[in-house]
Amino acid sequence: MAAAGRVRSEDHFLCSICLDVFTDPVAIPCGDTFCKSCISEHWRVNVPYKCPMCKEEFNTKPQLKINTFIKEMVAQFRHEAQHEPNIYSSDQQAAKPGEVPCDICTEPKLKALKSCLMCLTSYCQTHLEPHLTVPALKRHQLIHPVENLEDRMCRKHDKPLEVFCKTDHTCICHHCTYSDHKGHDVTPLKDEHEEQKPKLKKTEAEIKQMIQERRLKIQEIQRSVELSKNAADRETAEGVGVFTALMESVRRGLDQLLEKIQEKQRSTEKQAEDFIKELEQEICELEKRSTEVKQLSGSEDHHHFVQRFTCVKAAPSMKTWTKVSVRPPSYEGTVERAVSELEDKLREDMKKMVVKAGLKRVQQYEVDLTLDPDTAYPTLILSDDGKQVHHGDEKKNLPDKPQRFTFYCNVFGMQSFSSGRFYFEVQVKGKTDWTLGVARESINRKGENTATPQNGYWTIRLSNGKKYEASADFSVRLSVKSGLQKVGVFVDYEEGLVSFYDVGSSVLIYSFIGCCFNDKLLPFFCPWPNYGGTNSAPLIITPVDTE
Repeated sequence: MAAAGRVRSEDHFLCSICLDVFTDPVAIPCGDTFCKSCISEHWRVNVPYKCPMCKEEFNTKPQLKINTFIKEMVAQFRHEAQHEPNIYSSDQQAAKPGEVPCDICTEPKLKALKSCLMCLTSYCQTHLEPHLTVPALKRHQLIHPVENLEDRMCRKHDKPLEVFCKTDHTCICHHCTYSDHKGHDVTPLKDEHEEQKPKLKKTEAEIKQMIQERRLKIQEIQRSVELSKNAADRETAEGVGVFTALMESVRRGLDQLLEKIQEKQRSTEKQAEDFIKELEQEICELEKRSTEVKQLSGSEDHHHFVQRFTCVKAAPSMKTWTKVSVRPPSYEGTVERAVSELEDKLREDMKKMVVKAGLKRVQQYEVDLTLDPDTAYPTLILSDDGKQVHHGDEKKNLPDKPQRFTFYCNVFGMQSFSSGRFYFEVQVKGKTDWTLGVARESINRKGENTATPQNGYWTIRLSNGKKYEASADFSVRLSVKSGLQKVGVFVDYEEGLVSFYDVGSSVLIYSFIGCCFNDKLLPFFCPWPNYGGTNSAPLIITPVDTE
């Protein structure tokens, strides 16, 4: 009860201008009381003479005489207050570094609970009380405590910044709208805050999306490095197995081979580390921006919100990572080249051992394939056993089933694969144009579609009887010896690997690595048009000859 009585007494002895206990209290003709220095300063800068509380105007400046009765009451109040415990000490704490202190408190300054945009002052719980109880002060605008409240005032007119100029993208006072910003597109800060706040959610979503894209890119790069390392390990083991079977005189050749493989791997890992480091830096920056966006979303401070919104909204200048990838090096031929430097007889023996090893490893995953007539383009002719396909001159009247190709002369294999490894061989002898490989089951079969991994195709092709290419995101010209008669296709679903072999010479033609299938895969065949008979030979699925 004593504490409550003291709060009521303190309300009676607070000057409504400085919000502190009266010093030299004076009463003006309307009956309101203020500190003598406070009302004198108020009238010095405000003409005509008006009461700050009730707004009554006086024709002449009133004489100010100290009210001795109130002065004595204030002195008694101060004396009692010094001997009473601080009733708010259990609830309030001194302002810590980084926190906004109360502008009214003497040392130690308590932590401010609110800042007043009208008074340009921050208040602790005790000194905030008048703003919660005095009718005139209750109309003031309170916000979460902020520092540097003078920045909320117009330096030219010494008025609060309550308007936003959309023309110049800056906060101004009402007087500015009649001077420097006359004729500009202006709006109250509160209205601009309400207009811009919903846009912040879009910015936050965009930042989260950018973070997610970069995390996925890191996973993609790490997977590429892992695949590269596995390839390096396999190639190293094969090299060791070949060279350890030879005489000690070729040991130096083996060491050189291993160094080349490891150098390529180190180069790949270094490139990946650089990309990952850059991506992590961008993620860190985006996470900082995301935190700022979240903080700004809950801001009730219109001035701070509007000032920071343009900076937060603007997309950070960062690299576009869509087409950035780590392409693991090709080790094919490394062992062959090392062996070729040996003596003639050893060179020939070594080559036979190496070139067959890779192909024989994958041939053990042979699958028995047949072509699916329900997917075949109407001009294609399939053999009765489903093993051959060639282009005919006449377009057959076939049911337009959902699975049928109707734009290109393609056909799928009957069997689909969503895991594991599989291998098949196709005879291309006598053809001038063809495309072979695998494709996602979900590819577009009814319209124009470029055969690239992005569109769900992993294929190689021959055109004009001489130009071999891999259909990557951009065409890759392949070095293939003339007379290619049979192509082997190997897929490792989990490793994301699609490899093509020249079966006759046991040579790897090309590999797609780091693939992301995310769907069933189907063997893909395109015999192309027969071009007047020059390309009439069929594509033939053949059994594997392991001899």
